[in-house]
Amino acid sequence: MASKKYALLLGALCFLITNLTAQSYDWKDSSLIPKSGQAQHSEFLKNQQPFPAKPRNQWEIGISIGNVFISGDVSTRLPNWGWGAHVRKAMGYVFSTRLTYSGGIARGMNWLPAYNYANNPAWGPFYNAPRNTQWQFAPIPGQPAGVLYQVQSNNPSQPFNPATGGDPVFYNYRSSMHQLALQGIFTLNNVRFHKAKTGFVVYGLGGIGAMIYETKVDAFDAAGRPYNASGNNLFNNIANQYNTNQYKNRNKVLRDLRAGMDRVYESNAEGHDLRRPKLFDRTFRPTVQVGAGVQFKLSRKFSLGIEEVLTWTNDDLLDGQRWQENPTGDAALTRDFDAWHYTNVNLNYSLGAKAVEPLWWLNPLDYAYNELNAPRHMKLPKPVLDDADGDGVTDQFDNEPNTPAGCPVDSHGVSRDTDGDGVPDCKDKELITPTQCQPVDADGVGKCPDPACCKDRVAPEPTCNLVDLPSINFTGGSANLSAEAKALLGSVATNMRGNPECKLIVCGSAAKSKSGQAAGQKRVDAIVKYLVEVQGISADRVIAQYDCSEGDPSVVELRAEKK
Repeated sequence: MASKKYALLLGALCFLITNLTAQSYDWKDSSLIPKSGQAQHSEFLKNQQPFPAKPRNQWEIGISIGNVFISGDVSTRLPNWGWGAHVRKAMGYVFSTRLTYSGGIARGMNWLPAYNYANNPAWGPFYNAPRNTQWQFAPIPGQPAGVLYQVQSNNPSQPFNPATGGDPVFYNYRSSMHQLALQGIFTLNNVRFHKAKTGFVVYGLGGIGAMIYETKVDAFDAAGRPYNASGNNLFNNIANQYNTNQYKNRNKVLRDLRAGMDRVYESNAEGHDLRRPKLFDRTFRPTVQVGAGVQFKLSRKFSLGIEEVLTWTNDDLLDGQRWQENPTGDAALTRDFDAWHYTNVNLNYSLGAKAVEPLWWLNPLDYAYNELNAPRHMKLPKPVLDDADGDGVTDQFDNEPNTPAGCPVDSHGVSRDTDGDGVPDCKDKELITPTQCQPVDADGVGKCPDPACCKDRVAPEPTCNLVDLPSINFTGGSANLSAEAKALLGSVATNMRGNPECKLIVCGSAAKSKSGQAAGQKRVDAIVKYLVEVQGISADRVIAQYDCSEGDPSVVELRAEKK
């Protein structure tokens, strides 16, 4: 027998383990999309819609068990068993609907005795309580007519004697309830920003429904006698025994009541015979519900929940008592209606083929975060650094956006003007115009005011004006020129064409290892080859030096030759 139990337990454990694998959800899978979302899904795949369609998701069924108690005029005894079942479907990632059946049996008993129950038909006809009755004629011998007399509830033809008091009653009840409700559930924590999924969800709920109930009281002993009748004076004995320090002795009162009563709820409580809606010979009431719960994921299919649901009935007779306790006279109605609570534990199962798990377990931000991390659908534009005038300086840093083609520029994209005559070097036919010979014409040629002053002037030796030369960066061990490096070398070549007297030194950094030295030489040779073969610079103007500096081997410096 024991081996069978262990085998059954092991089988259940294996079943749960096999279901622990998280369900994959491919948003490109068209079979997961319902018919209503196929149009959006198609537009999304064509990049005509920014959001993927909501997938088809599983239904949830579940059962529950827990405790019910009534919040009313009579104290509830605990525990009271309740039970339920439900079917739930997600309408979105946050909102879902649930059809729920819940039922239970609640019991209660007061430890304080009551004396003003005359208007309660479950007690008044059988126990002696004060009741006010106006007699127009004197049915009681010796009493004048037209006077308000206080009479007995169990015998209205007899006056009530306040001196002797009435019979105490300990209110009690047994109520059986059945309810069907439609609930809306709001999941509060599945939208997550720093985690893909959660192992539990917190939710709140509200709903409307209908219930039927039947409430009975234990007013008679096993022999059919009231508990204050001759031979069974239980209520009177307990009330007299504990008439002082009643709160302190409340547990003793309840103990003695349970020991002396037969706990057979044979009498209809107040309200059953009133003209009220009935179904299956039980009182019918519409209800409103609110509640909250937390649900823990056990596996891909199973989850366990803890929940509290409060039901308002707009009814004061769930516990069979609606009268306030006044010392004497007619009782007044209580101000508050009864409500009942269902605190439960529920076991839930997700079912449905070709569907993802219920949406309240999924994070709606999953798609966006996964696309940002590893795009499968987004079309990302290729970054381009615009250079409208093609001078090698991007527009965002170019202070002269319309540099004429072929003109050497500085690091700010401004055409070079060596002699400062206002004519860029690329158009200046007189590169160095003496200051005294300026202003110049459109070709940059000066007009000296006194030609005699220039007869004895010796022309200066040509100077090299290669300045602001860049460094060329390589990545890793590669000797390939990047697009950025080629743009920089193009600018250098333009500068050299404007300075034909200049020579350029391509300066590599010394490396300690042989592999580093070989890589450095390849990088220097690559720059020389590009300037000579692509840019058309004479080979005798480009000088290669492989170890002229001690720096980063991945950086090659460009220097002007000093004379």
